[in-house]
Amino acid sequence: MARRLARGGMACGLAWSLLAQGGSAHAADTLATDPQPASPASKEPPPVPLVESRPLSFAPLVRRIAPTVVNIAVTRESETQHKLPSSVRGTPLEHRYRERMRQHWNDLLEAGSGFIIAPDGSIVTNGHVVADADRITVSLMDGQEFTATPVGIDPLTDIAVIKINSPKPMAYAQWGDSRLVQVGDWILAAGNPFGLGSSVTAGIVSARGRDIGASPFDDFLQLDAPINPGNSGGPTFNMAGQVVALNTAIVSPTGGSVGLGFSIPSEIVRPIVETLRKTGHMDRGWLGATLKDNTSPLGAQVTEVDRDSPAAHAGLRRGDIVSRLNDERVETARFMIRAIAAAAPGKTVTLSVLRHGQPLELQALVGHRPPTEDTDPH
Repeated sequence: MARRLARGGMACGLAWSLLAQGGSAHAADTLATDPQPASPASKEPPPVPLVESRPLSFAPLVRRIAPTVVNIAVTRESETQHKLPSSVRGTPLEHRYRERMRQHWNDLLEAGSGFIIAPDGSIVTNGHVVADADRITVSLMDGQEFTATPVGIDPLTDIAVIKINSPKPMAYAQWGDSRLVQVGDWILAAGNPFGLGSSVTAGIVSARGRDIGASPFDDFLQLDAPINPGNSGGPTFNMAGQVVALNTAIVSPTGGSVGLGFSIPSEIVRPIVETLRKTGHMDRGWLGATLKDNTSPLGAQVTEVDRDSPAAHAGLRRGDIVSRLNDERVETARFMIRAIAAAAPGKTVTLSVLRHGQPLELQALVGHRPPTEDTDPH
């Protein structure tokens, strides 16, 4: 069965509802053992489970995080009349969409989710939710609506920051450390699926480090909590009510959740958000070399060097194996790409290279990553 990767955008709503409940789990400290061999006539004791479950309500957690999650409605102008999007058909957004189209035939209404990360009204969402928007309307849990202004978008990671102005400080979400998240941990996803209104769903982290081909920086958490169109840009919370990921994509043959949702870990989102808030854009480093993993010896092998690039000026050649970047060991091409991207343009880095089995060191001046490179693993 063919699968497709879908990024969701749907209508805003105001009523919160708890969509899922689950159980808590804890590991048993010890396993019961019988120091004496069991007699043939006796029965063996039942095994002690490593994980036990009991009924649990997520209501206290929802009450804490609900005011920090927002719905985002985006209007884009169009010169031509648009057909009713399939993602809107059959949802509560359909009537609103049709009525709006009758009044403004050149407006296209889309939406998603987001979360407030500072008292000043700064909001994190996905770039594809607010890109090229003519108007951005943010709705809070209590029914208030604000017009938001874009602060910055990082197309490479699909992370965006927008801002609303409120007369008083706003409730905001706390960041959590996604590096502490383990496969099997409970999480809560919040957003606005299918225009039904703000909702939460519960599940577990199914996997870490997923690469879905969205960008060279893919390092998603895979979630089994239902995530649908409209959840894009919403947060994933741990059980302490901290944001550990940004909901971004789903794999679905039907457009709905099949238990394959992908979220960007907070360890990636947070520094990008802070940079966007300060400067409004991401200025990434670039060498202009295409890399692939090398297993023996370990490192990143150069498969191509762009003409007149920083890599070419540094003397890097096709076939070279980069084993260290400054003082850090390079084990994969992905590590090398991310490390260079995180380096400030204009900075000089030292590359430890193996060329035909001979070690040498090269000095490379990191360049500015061109916008055209945002989908290439250079």
